[in-house]
Amino acid sequence: MIQTDPPRPPQEVLPTMYDLPSEDPEEPGLPDEFHDFQPQLLRESFNPPNYPPEQIFVATDLNLYYDARHLNWYKCPDWFAVVGVPRLYQGWDLRLSYVMWQEQVKPLIIVELLSPGTEKEDLGETERGVNQPPTKWEVYERILGIPYYVVFDRYINNFRAFRLEDGSYRELIAEDKLWLSEVSLGLGLWQGTFQGIERLWLRWYDANGNWVATEVEQERQRAEQERQRADRLEAELRVLRGEL
Repeated sequence: MIQTDPPRPPQEVLPTMYDLPSEDPEEPGLPDEFHDFQPQLLRESFNPPNYPPEQIFVATDLNLYYDARHLNWYKCPDWFAVVGVPRLYQGWDLRLSYVMWQEQVKPLIIVELLSPGTEKEDLGETERGVNQPPTKWEVYERILGIPYYVVFDRYINNFRAFRLEDGSYRELIAEDKLWLSEVSLGLGLWQGTFQGIERLWLRWYDANGNWVATEVEQERQRAEQERQRADRLEAELRVLRGEL
């Protein structure tokens, strides 16, 4: 009699990170690592030369309130920048949110990082429901009139930029860069390593086409320049001592 192994039960297939919902049933998903790192790089490289630091405000996942008649209506952009507004609220406090009827200065640019749960809304492909707040696209385009709107899909490295013209967004068909004359900076796709991750990132560049260095990169550059200066000095001393 030939002994055979008992049949194995079917292997259980567990849901992946893309399938599991957030703890909030109304939230399509919690921010992932990319939603942490990419806004950080945008923040660190956004240094407009024509505005002092104390007149620049940037935010990530901060509630943006836009209608004083509906105090519970807000949008939460992945990243946005405002220039010509105090860095600190009323000059002394960190903001809990950005309230348009108090600030009176709208963001210059909003960046949304596409994800499977928010893609249609970010691209203006959803319609406003009955008795529902305006869609994200309606708020950015028609209510606030944000001059520049950028969406980036990291899964296919798709960069799309829109500029407000005559009250409507027009998509700019221009490779992978967007120039903002108001701040003398451009936004483009940079291939490099940030936070130990090599990939395409959104990053700001200057009028000469150079990528704006972060504080960490500036420190590395200073350290390298100091090392080179020390090497030159050591070589000169060795020449004077007749060692070379």
